Amino acid sequence: MSWGIWGRNFSTSEITELIEKSVEIGLKCFDHADIYGGYTTEKAFGHGFAYSSLKRDQVRYISKCGIQYPSENRPLEVKHYDYSKKHIITSVENSLKNLQTDYLDVLLLHRPSPLMDVAEIAAAFEILLKEGKVTSFGASNFSASQLQLLQKEVNLDWNQIECSLSQSSSMFDGTLDYHQTHGIGTMAWSPLGSYFKESEAPKAHAKLMTQLTQKYSLTEDQLLLAWLLKHPANIHAVIGTTRVDRLLAAHKASTVELDLQDWFLLLEAQKGERVP
Repeated sequence: MSWGIWGRNFSTSEITELIEKSVEIGLKCFDHADIYGGYTTEKAFGHGFAYSSLKRDQVRYISKCGIQYPSENRPLEVKHYDYSKKHIITSVENSLKNLQTDYLDVLLLHRPSPLMDVAEIAAAFEILLKEGKVTSFGASNFSASQLQLLQKEVNLDWNQIECSLSQSSSMFDGTLDYHQTHGIGTMAWSPLGSYFKESEAPKAHAKLMTQLTQKYSLTEDQLLLAWLLKHPANIHAVIGTTRVDRLLAAHKASTVELDLQDWFLLLEAQKGERVP
């Protein structure tokens, strides 16, 4: 999302370079959504990838659909959700065209709609799978009960949720329990949470962060990622940075194992009280 006009607005050559650097580091999965950049970022990325030295089978593409977002490219009266069979299929075909690829590795329903018809969604998924346009399916920002509703009709492999030290509700409200029980993979967007937002400074747990970053020879962002990745749900962090040095740092965090008590010390500091 941050590569296009909603973020750094990279040129084609900058996108090409960042794609190649990411893959070189070992980060080969790129998370998209049709609405990013007001329906422009997937096309910019696809154009950049076409100029890269990489082949399609060296990377994985995730995309999302379902949000109808008012923008210059789609002058809608109101933001809404559309999970009709026609819209899901059309959205995927647009993403494939923009990304210059024949298939998506993962398609996610971007946000739950109170009007979604799971039978209609299942019909769209069946067609996309049969035609080889999507390899696997999932959801984004869905609760355990919403996932359960979807699973009446479709096989879900993923749910992408907001999850971090400062937004850990999914660890306690049954969402991650449901993922593990039903074999649903977890992706976490905003994995650093709100820690670096100036509005939260000064942080009550700055002393603890200093102690632990020194103990593990990590930066603060690496420590936050290591905290998240310790969870047994095998969380995949969706990294939003556009800087190569931060990508390298994030990759290193995946090799660090925090001590059990350190994990709970961070949780206690964030919540401002002992765990129940």
